[in-house]
Amino acid sequence: MESAVERGRGRAWGAVPAVVAALVVGVAGCADADAPAPPDRGGATTGAVATDPRSGAVLVEVRVTGGFAGVDNLLVVREDGSWTVRSRSGEPRTGRMTAAELAELRAALEDPAYARVPERPDGPPVADGFQYSVTYDHRLVVAGDRERPAALQRVFDALPGGGPPTAP
Repeated sequence: MESAVERGRGRAWGAVPAVVAALVVGVAGCADADAPAPPDRGGATTGAVATDPRSGAVLVEVRVTGGFAGVDNLLVVREDGSWTVRSRSGEPRTGRMTAAELAELRAALEDPAYARVPERPDGPPVADGFQYSVTYDHRLVVAGDRERPAALQRVFDALPGGGPPTAP
């Protein structure tokens, strides 16, 4: 005849598959399919981003700081052409670039001349000038009002609104 302890062990081992299955389902359920993916910080695309432009992956970020009013604005353009400008002084502004505008921005960012733009400014800053930080394809380029190589200016000209967001 089986003792109570032996019967208990049998039940405990019999429950192991159910417990393991519950843990696997529970852990898998923790991933929220509707949660946004972490932002991609560049123009290089792989996997779903390359085939699904609605993914919200970031194409380019442009931060503008400084100026007489002391702005701190961030423009984010996503792979699908949607964009957002955030500033300290107001509600975010949003919009969407046309296909032609987005193609122009991509061409400016992928231009070999842009890859040669120095990552840091050489000269002294302009008093009450702006500082521009452009992040594209895991590369950060910082420039001031004095340093605007033609390739960087081409990127600025292709941004939504015709340039980096400098208004407070």
